[in-house]
Amino acid sequence: MELIDTHCHIQSVGQTEGEDNTVLLWQRLGSGPEAVIKAAESSHVKQMVCVGCDVEDSKLAIAFAGRHNQCHASIGIHPHEAKRYVNNYSALDEFKRLSAGPKVVAIGECGLDYFYDHSKPSDQLDMLKFQLDLAVETGLPVIFHVRQAFDDFWPVFDAYEGSIKGVLHSFTDSKANLEAALERGLLIGVNGIATFAKDPAHLDVYKAIPLDSLLLETDSPYLTPTPFRGNINEPKHVLTVAEFLARLRGEELEELAKRTTASARLLFGL
Repeated sequence: MELIDTHCHIQSVGQTEGEDNTVLLWQRLGSGPEAVIKAAESSHVKQMVCVGCDVEDSKLAIAFAGRHNQCHASIGIHPHEAKRYVNNYSALDEFKRLSAGPKVVAIGECGLDYFYDHSKPSDQLDMLKFQLDLAVETGLPVIFHVRQAFDDFWPVFDAYEGSIKGVLHSFTDSKANLEAALERGLLIGVNGIATFAKDPAHLDVYKAIPLDSLLLETDSPYLTPTPFRGNINEPKHVLTVAEFLARLRGEELEELAKRTTASARLLFGL
């Protein structure tokens, strides 16, 4: 059995730079990158996509992927960081150059997050469009972060007239937005949140995702699945997510692993 963690932030393991909260969490873990990757491989997680959230974090992801055969990089400007980059043309030019870096397989995470107000909506929209333009230019898929913002997200996405492929990362939204995503050919990323979801409607959404549209992820070091809550999340817990979903959906674990891995390879060109 082979699994792929399609969304993690392990590029900060053992580092003193990177996104502040992520660095602090990995320091609490007390393990280096080799141990994290070895633990993942022991749990059938053979490949990992390291996802950047700003220019420096994306550079870390590329460098990390270059040192570890099991890893690939995605470059992104997270909606929380949008205000730092609007009209910062030198930084945006640098970001564009990163898209040609070795082992870069996607753009993102990028999108809209109206749950928090770290960046105003207009700045988030500008940075989303900038990254979608880059995805069209490069042909790379997109890892989307959308939270309480689908009303604004869909018109932007639709303006690209089917030229964008990608995944809605950490999907926790309604069945209506699930159906809207599937109609547009987007894949759906599910992580440890599913294991501690209490709302039956949320569980019904996870059941409703077509198997060939499902991707597995951890978002590590965040969103540790049950029964490991309270610990730092690691890519090895993709197996925990897969086991939970197989039980919830009444599917064989091996088949779920096979199909989600095939979809990840197809989307990211792994």
